[in-house]
Amino acid sequence: MTELISRIVGGLNTPVFLTRFLVTVLIMLVSGAIVLGISLLYEGLATYAERKVAGDIQARIGPNRVGPYGLLQFVADGVKLLLKEDIIPFYADKWLFILAPYIVFTVSFAAFVPLSYSDHIAVANLNVGVLYIIAISSVVSMAILMGAWGSNNKWSLFGGMRAVAQIVSYEIPIVLSLLAAIILPASMNMRDIIVYQGGGLGIFRWLVFNNPFTFLAFFVYFIAAIAEVNRTPFDIPEAESEIVAGYHTEYTGMRFAFFFMAEYGDMFVVSAIATTLFLGGWHLPFIGGISMPLWLRDVLQVAVFFMKVFVLIYLMMWIRWTLPRLRVDQLMELCWKYLTPIAFFNLIGASVWVLLLHGRGIYDIIARIIVH
Repeated sequence: MTELISRIVGGLNTPVFLTRFLVTVLIMLVSGAIVLGISLLYEGLATYAERKVAGDIQARIGPNRVGPYGLLQFVADGVKLLLKEDIIPFYADKWLFILAPYIVFTVSFAAFVPLSYSDHIAVANLNVGVLYIIAISSVVSMAILMGAWGSNNKWSLFGGMRAVAQIVSYEIPIVLSLLAAIILPASMNMRDIIVYQGGGLGIFRWLVFNNPFTFLAFFVYFIAAIAEVNRTPFDIPEAESEIVAGYHTEYTGMRFAFFFMAEYGDMFVVSAIATTLFLGGWHLPFIGGISMPLWLRDVLQVAVFFMKVFVLIYLMMWIRWTLPRLRVDQLMELCWKYLTPIAFFNLIGASVWVLLLHGRGIYDIIARIIVH
């Protein structure tokens, strides 16, 4: 794609500096449009999948009227939200109220950028990809509080305060768990981390199986990530039975849809991070050494990456429709008394493991013992 855009712009006979600028801008626009289109399609289909999973668990059919098997239900929902009246409360802080959903959605969309979908497919191959996602995701809490405060509604404010407390608290075990995995490949580049987990050992090279500490770190991360995206049983900020709907109580139409889509976008991002850091990313288990055309390998790698991500998303949906909501005190107790100490233990243990065994995994150690 880069070569094609360069040839098109190069044919305009513009100065070199202007050509480079135009090429950069066009690459950014095209890449952004592709990622935006894919993310919107995913978020729409994810709402359909959520309702189907809920229907299966509750012995119902789920959406089955609009389109084949109800597949176009998300399109009908989107059209309905577009046609809804856009209401801004009279006493609301207008600009905060308007900006909040756009910031939430933009941050969720921007988190897709550094993900490595295959060996050759990535929007931006950032050396600090993990740090970028952690940093940009923290903006969500500010945007949520903006919407909650700007609504001038006590239930929205309660939900916003809960959301900020929850997100800030659970970021600690998340970051500690990510550090426990990052110290093995010694890189924050998404592609480098996935390449580190490649090789002839298949799934045994994945960091989740590298040592006991990264194994525990994966589960700590996944539990904390569910809380980070406000999913049941950690949906305290949106508790309908307690505070109506939380920080987006006053939002209608597409502004509400932006909050809704951002939640599903965040589910994809946290699942993609878990796939990248712990589950081998786009590596093809046991067939990585087979010779095949480059385009076919990329297609298979993208398929494997998305399959792993969707399994984790399905697990989140399954948990939502299975477990009851925690109380606020139980939510904070789980974070500060259990997940955070375990995450610190995992980080120290993984550091010692790297120091003493130079990052060799359990499978490598067992193989060496058998050989000798």
